Amino acid sequence: MTRVAFGEELQVNWVSLIADFMLVGMVFGPPIAPFLAASGVFLLGGIADIIYFMGNHVCPQPTMGFDLAPPFIMAVCMRCYGTVTGLLITRLLYGVTGGGGKGFYWLGQYGLRGAALASVLMMAYPLELAAQIFGLWSFNNYLVTPFGLITGLAWGLFTMPILHGWHGAKTSLDEL
Repeated sequence: MTRVAFGEELQVNWVSLIADFMLVGMVFGPPIAPFLAASGVFLLGGIADIIYFMGNHVCPQPTMGFDLAPPFIMAVCMRCYGTVTGLLITRLLYGVTGGGGKGFYWLGQYGLRGAALASVLMMAYPLELAAQIFGLWSFNNYLVTPFGLITGLAWGLFTMPILHGWHGAKTSLDEL
């Protein structure tokens, strides 16, 4: 735990804080939405409606979500949730390794080559979706999840040092 002496200014990385807040929403929102909707409590149902609204606008196949609390399904498909899982894994990795983005796996430090590799890996999601649309295979949660995971890992390995490495300020997970 970092201690701040009296009168010393504590730097807050607002970008990191907002990114972590959004990631928490993306991790917990889709799987709890069906339970909130099934609760029958007006306020909780309203929160579920908001989560489903967002899921419908970010997921290309929100009707393919897991059936968690019948008849209510998860707010996004497992391709999207695989992407979120990849982002969560890279955020935890960034926090556990002390930040800084200096490990060989952080793609942003390689400049354009790192951006190119991240872009190629991030194409796993849209290429799988295109293969499904063109009839190479049908939707299967066990098939689409790893494609989303690859995309999320690539995205996270490129962006986490950018989002959370501001001027050496401590971030929310750097203490792990």
